[in-house]
Amino acid sequence: MSDLVTGDAVVLGLRPARLPSRALAVMLDALVYVVGYVIVSLGVVFATASLDEAAQAAVQVGMFVLVLVGVPIAVETLSHGRSLGKLACGLRVVREDGGPIRFRHALVRGAMGVVELQMTFGAVACIASLVSERGRRLGDVFAGTLVIRERVPGARVMAVPPPPPWLAGRFSGLDLSAVPDGLWLAVRQYLTRMNQLDPATGAAMAAKLADEVVARTGTPPPAGVPAAAFLMAVVHERQTRDAAKAFGTTAAPYGPPVAPYGPPAPAYGAPVPAYGPPAPLHGHPAPVATPPVQAPTAQAAPAPYVPPVAPPASGGGTGFAPPA
Repeated sequence: MSDLVTGDAVVLGLRPARLPSRALAVMLDALVYVVGYVIVSLGVVFATASLDEAAQAAVQVGMFVLVLVGVPIAVETLSHGRSLGKLACGLRVVREDGGPIRFRHALVRGAMGVVELQMTFGAVACIASLVSERGRRLGDVFAGTLVIRERVPGARVMAVPPPPPWLAGRFSGLDLSAVPDGLWLAVRQYLTRMNQLDPATGAAMAAKLADEVVARTGTPPPAGVPAAAFLMAVVHERQTRDAAKAFGTTAAPYGPPVAPYGPPAPAYGAPVPAYGPPAPLHGHPAPVATPPVQAPTAQAAPAPYVPPVAPPASGGGTGFAPPA
């Protein structure tokens, strides 16, 4: 890592790029620029076929300066120090204070690159990079720049072991505001590596760290609690508070009480309610009462069929039947 310090007394955690990665990035960039130069040269040759030799030579020189010098400067300026080769290798050009480069930095680097890289085939740049403590070539020295590695493998973060169950929540009222970040970092590093230490050395370190935490909080641990378990519980309490601040809520330890399903059973000896519709269950609508179904009744037998009697023949219209 780089030990650069800014004007605000901030140490920059920059990892300078070394010669192998920088050489690979320069070779990739040179391959792209040479292919582009050949393609543009063929086009210019056909376009300037009608000119004389002096004009063609002038065009060739101008094209060489434009493609092999101007294009790299423009690419580094517009991409803030990330050319195609550096992008493939995970590198970037920055200022010595860690900020992005500008046109003047890219111009000085490109002008010096003509001498270091093209005229001497990279020999001067290799020697300067090997001699420099941070792998800088002459263009970086004159421009005040530094090539760093952007893709740095991340360190494996080990989890802090949880405290014993009988210590969870025992330090919810502990004042942790006076504990500095450096002490928290030391406690975390000890807890993540305590299984790799010698038992006697680990116990001594745990006792020392526990004494420092007690001195900052002003509250001694309960009697009989080991120092390592005390540190686990305190770190767990701090993580719980940080999570509560991040999410803005504080969860109950066991959750809200859950109402029992259905109505409570009657006490022993209580009168049993009369038969009727069942009581509504908890969370379910009450059943709708339906009218009772009556049994079908016996119907009376139908009357016998009596054929109609034809009226008697008319006898003078008196309405009486004649005597027999």
